[in-house]
Amino acid sequence: MTDATLTVIVTIVRIAIAVVFIGMGINHFVPKAARIMAKMIPPMLRREGALNPLNLVYFTGFCEIAGGIGLLVPQTRLAAAIALVVFLAAVFPANAYAAANRERFGAVAIPFWPRLIGQIVLAALIIWVGVAT
Repeated sequence: MTDATLTVIVTIVRIAIAVVFIGMGINHFVPKAARIMAKMIPPMLRREGALNPLNLVYFTGFCEIAGGIGLLVPQTRLAAAIALVVFLAAVFPANAYAAANRERFGAVAIPFWPRLIGQIVLAALIIWVGVAT
C-alpha cells in the first residue's frame, strides 16, 4: 500500500467518524431522543440541578459535535481524538445500564459485550485517525 493510498484511507475513516459523532451529537438535541438518553443515565449518577440527566445529555451532545469537528481540524485533531476516547469511557456506564435494562430501552440498548468491543475498536480508530497526518 502506498503512502498516498493510506492517506486517503485515513482521511475517509476520519471524515466518517467525524460525521457519526457530529450526527449523534445533534441527535442529543432532538427532544424525544434526548429524553430517552436521559433515562439511560444510571440512577447512581443522577443529580438534581445543573447536572440533571437532560443537561448531561445536552452536554454530551455538545462534546460529540465539538469532538467530531475537532477531528477535521489539523491543529485540534490529536486533542479531539484524546477527548473523544475519554468521552467514550465516560458515557459507557449509561450504555452498560441500557444494556442491562434492554426491556426498557429496546433497540437502543446494544448488548454489553458487543458494545464494549465496538467502543474499544472505535477508540482505536479514533486514536489512529487522530495521530495520522
